[in-house]
Amino acid sequence: MACRIGIAGISGRMGRLLAEEVVAAGAVLSGGISRAGGAGLLADIGALADASDVVVDFTHAGVASAHARSLAASGKVYVLGTSGLSAADEAVVTAAAQTIPIVYAANFSPGVTLLLALAEQMAAALPAETYDAEIVEMHHRQKVDVPSGTAIALGRAVAAGRGVQLDDVKESGRDGHTGARKTGAIGFSAMRGGQVVGEHTLLFAAANEQIALSHRAFDRRAFASGAIRAALWAVGRTPGLYGMRDVLGIV
Repeated sequence: MACRIGIAGISGRMGRLLAEEVVAAGAVLSGGISRAGGAGLLADIGALADASDVVVDFTHAGVASAHARSLAASGKVYVLGTSGLSAADEAVVTAAAQTIPIVYAANFSPGVTLLLALAEQMAAALPAETYDAEIVEMHHRQKVDVPSGTAIALGRAVAAGRGVQLDDVKESGRDGHTGARKTGAIGFSAMRGGQVVGEHTLLFAAANEQIALSHRAFDRRAFASGAIRAALWAVGRTPGLYGMRDVLGIV
């Protein structure tokens, strides 16, 4: 029997791509919900969960915790690609993963997943005392969270490689007379403009050399196809919080 996949936010730009990728993957589009309303939509997240084996959600950080609780109560798989979640929201998602399989990722692109793995390995190999880490990102003018979820994921990867917590070393939004850069800091710079899908660069800058890891997305379909791949992978898994590294089999 074909997997039934429901889309939260199906009327949005990502939602429409996700719906197309469900069909392309040979799965069944079980329905969708949208705050914009419209004909043929289900009433709420609970109804969508009842009609689906997996719910894919790229909506808004403000509803992620409610959606996680509803999916946990229904026993259905949850694929979450919404960025900008607070620590409290992430705690709710983690708690829900004790009951159901959840694939939660800042970015579902295979390329970004590999970039994150490389970022962690390089951070472990390059001493923080001599290699400054800076993350530069640019997105379309409508994006509401800064830094982006992918930029934060890169920062977390660097922090993990260095054995520190990102919140302890993060530097973002520098302005004015800030003084010299702190040793071991992980810096963030964000740009917004036009309709840029997503560009991210991680720099390791030392006195004698500089290394750059970059990823540029030209089409949101890379995220949509990755999310549907994750949805199909997660069906039948034991409860737990998974990421795209699990889906791709990257150690």
